[in-house]
Amino acid sequence: MTATGNGPLAGVRVVELAGIGPGPFAAMLLADLGADVVRIDRPGGAGLAIDPAYDLTNRNKRSVLIDLKGDGGPEQVLDLVERADILIEGYRPGVAERLGVGPEPCLARNPKLVYGRMTGWGQDGPLAQRAGHDIGYIAVTGTLSMIGKPDEPPTVPANLVGDYAGGSLYLVVGVLAALHHARVEGGGGQVVDAAITDGAAHLATMIHGMMAAGGWQDRRGANLLDGGCPFYGTYETADGHSMAVGALEQRFYDEFIALLGIEDTVPARKDFARWDELRTAVARRFKEKTRAEWTAVFEDSDACVAPVLSLREAPAHPHLAARGTFVEYDGITQPAPAPRFSATPGAVHRPPARPGAHTDDVARDWGVPSIRTAETRRPR
Repeated sequence: MTATGNGPLAGVRVVELAGIGPGPFAAMLLADLGADVVRIDRPGGAGLAIDPAYDLTNRNKRSVLIDLKGDGGPEQVLDLVERADILIEGYRPGVAERLGVGPEPCLARNPKLVYGRMTGWGQDGPLAQRAGHDIGYIAVTGTLSMIGKPDEPPTVPANLVGDYAGGSLYLVVGVLAALHHARVEGGGGQVVDAAITDGAAHLATMIHGMMAAGGWQDRRGANLLDGGCPFYGTYETADGHSMAVGALEQRFYDEFIALLGIEDTVPARKDFARWDELRTAVARRFKEKTRAEWTAVFEDSDACVAPVLSLREAPAHPHLAARGTFVEYDGITQPAPAPRFSATPGAVHRPPARPGAHTDDVARDWGVPSIRTAETRRPR
């Protein structure tokens, strides 16, 4: 019996070649949705200096330990590939080929396999062989240039926009689309080339359209959605915290300035020449109360105002708590699987996989005796 969750991907088998960042996150998302994800860890670890017990991107997975550079290592991986639906790897272009587990031998062993490749620059192009990280990928796509204040260098949005939004999520969409193709009549396996640069550029599709239409200036802090608008941004409160304002539509804006108590003292919202005056008035008013006090003022309204919470504060927010947006599993508070399904809900059902902890279980469940540990191979 294959060990899977109860999500919509129950029964789908995934081989993940251990890496760091967007590849493991993509595999975690598949595992959250019920896929049986087997992570192939290598001796010495994947390079992320974190206790495996806290690496939540490895939750809901199982791990086997295989030395791809050792005798028989590539063949063991191919034995797993033969029984898999999807493979995910995040090496530089050409590395998987040199290790003997590139697309050609994998698809030869399993013609229906979806071979998902996660890189920053993509499988080809002048920078394909160059090292890189999230910040560089979103820099060259123009995405980073939109984030931050106009009189300061761009603000780094953690590694969420590149690695996970432009990388992991596009890889997941790609491998699931390719899996559908592989399963239809006449379909077959293929390679999915998911590059963070491609995904990060694609995320800005709407912005490019607005710019072409003259509705977006190619500089940050000057537009409706990038902090340039005084009723779409963040403001400091009396206690040093912040409130987020998104009162874009007229009716929401009217409610916002009424609850803020400045409706009779500020210029019209469409008087663009006086936006600095409006911003100053809003900022001054927010500084008069604490974040908790302003939260109480706006919580039952459609003014589109919310408190800016920290990572530790977020799980206790009443709405998120009511929906179970965060869960506690194995003593760790963490985001729950998303999105949600009415008939086949996903769940956290397994803690982060310790490297090699499930080798013999996977050997049994997948019918791959070649990966069994030496101890279980020993005659009794």
